[in-house]
Amino acid sequence: MAAFIFWMSAKDGTTLDTGSGLVSRAKAWLAAYLSGIAGAPVDVSPLGHFFEYLVFGGLLANALRYEMPRARAAWAAPLAASLYGISDEIHQIFVPLRACDPADWAVDTVAAILGSAAVIAWLVGRSRRRGAQDPHS
Repeated sequence: MAAFIFWMSAKDGTTLDTGSGLVSRAKAWLAAYLSGIAGAPVDVSPLGHFFEYLVFGGLLANALRYEMPRARAAWAAPLAASLYGISDEIHQIFVPLRACDPADWAVDTVAAILGSAAVIAWLVGRSRRRGAQDPHS
């Protein structure tokens, strides 16, 4: 997921909007759909950030639970994703037609927290349903 985020951030503004195949088509469709509802143009890039980091936070939480207790993974995953988000925004300073935006980092961080929390909650629920304690809890 980190590689996908880096790949997306390395695309200049024009390539991201028109030269990224399925990603560009999905972004254009979503922008048109939401703009139609809002009656004005809508920037959907915060939604892209949100979903990238929602998945990233969840994947990190799932991976980290094998290396540490779930409670620690629950906060370590969004922290790691948030730090990666900072590096992602710095990376975008060097990409044509892209910029470092602290609001994007805030969206990244909130999404990573939610993704991590969702995975940890699912794991806790799964352990309870099975009636057994996960050895990584």
